[in-house]
Amino acid sequence: MNRTAIVYDVFNLRHTLEGHPENFRRLKHAMELLADQGVLDNLVNVASTPAPPEAILSVHTPQYLERLQSIASRGGGHLDADTYVNNDSYEAALRSAGGLLNLLDAVMWKQADNGLALVRPPGHHARAHNGMGFCLFANVAVAARWAQKQHGVHRVLVVDFDVHHGNGTQEIFYHDPSVLFFSAHQFPYYPGTGAATELGGEMAYGSTINVPMPPHVGDQGYLEAFQRILGPMARRFRPELILLSAGFDAHWMDPLASMALSIEGYAALVQELMGLADELCGGRLVCVLEGGYHLQVLAHAISTTFQVLRGAPNPISDPFGPAPGTVRNVHGLLDQIQALHGIRGKTHYSLPSHWLDWGDEFGI
Repeated sequence: MNRTAIVYDVFNLRHTLEGHPENFRRLKHAMELLADQGVLDNLVNVASTPAPPEAILSVHTPQYLERLQSIASRGGGHLDADTYVNNDSYEAALRSAGGLLNLLDAVMWKQADNGLALVRPPGHHARAHNGMGFCLFANVAVAARWAQKQHGVHRVLVVDFDVHHGNGTQEIFYHDPSVLFFSAHQFPYYPGTGAATELGGEMAYGSTINVPMPPHVGDQGYLEAFQRILGPMARRFRPELILLSAGFDAHWMDPLASMALSIEGYAALVQELMGLADELCGGRLVCVLEGGYHLQVLAHAISTTFQVLRGAPNPISDPFGPAPGTVRNVHGLLDQIQALHGIRGKTHYSLPSHWLDWGDEFGI
């Protein structure tokens, strides 16, 4: 069994807004289920501390930090229509990023084999100069920079399976060939970025990999994207560390999206990443919570992820089952993305006319 780490900070419950989907209950329900199922007893507990300012400033501007701290000190407000700040939000955001850094340290120092940071506010939409989309600090980007600066890691793979495109993460690393960014997401959808033709800046061309999914793609489509696109690109890149932005809002019951993943489907994606980590970087896989807004689904998805990371014999905790109805076929879309990235391999079926229309619409 793997030594799988958790970091959790009760202070992060204080960043909350009643009626907002990204509220304290997301972590509260998850921790209650982990305790009820006995999962917490088998995890390596990592302490949470605020991230040092230099870690945050490795990806964010000083002006943004000052603005965020000022808003919090005045009692709160909004960065945009979706993204709130209260008087505890600045400290919670520091602890969210800092908890992830501590978990990363534990894995790099071989105190744990892998882990999942149960932190919030989430991070993958946060840009260098501003938060957005419920996100305050770009947690996974801060962690990638920390790994490079503190642990001497040269190449970091960031994988994002949140239903929303991780525009902040992409933007921060768009011109940096030392970070390979892979995102599979619903498209077109918030935040409007993440087309397949967004491939990276001139010096990092090809180091951004987007798989823009139409609605109602289920478990097999996501798994095929990981196997046909992510796997070959990861082996080409040869990362020394894999970071996962683990958003569970592509589940078929999530209220904020229209995809058709199941908890078992998520488990298969995590297992794929574990296989790549074992093959390429000594098993170093560090995950951080992003989205997921159906409280019961989120709790069971988190429990399942911990059990998969541990290598437990019966890891799936899924009272909801697979998505009802039919799901979309993405063979043709993945053929085109393989061609964009120069991935050789057997293509699947010829592209049906409705997929040709869909691909043409997004310039693939």
